[in-house]
Amino acid sequence: MKNRLEKIRKERGIKQDELAKVLEVSRQTISSIENGRYNPSIILAFKIARFFDMTIEEIFIYEEE
Repeated sequence: MKNRLEKIRKERGIKQDELAKVLEVSRQTISSIENGRYNPSIILAFKIARFFDMTIEEIFIYEEE
């Protein structure tokens, strides 16, 4: 699954470690999501979307195989 998390985070001037602290995950988790190595749980996806006041679909792009 692709995502726009890094772009959105940088546009808002938020560092990976700052976002990780708010979401109660590691910086490595944020990095892995941004690089497409890890798909977040639905709960974490909702937390990310709520933090940025966006919908999940605005951040995460699902592409059928």
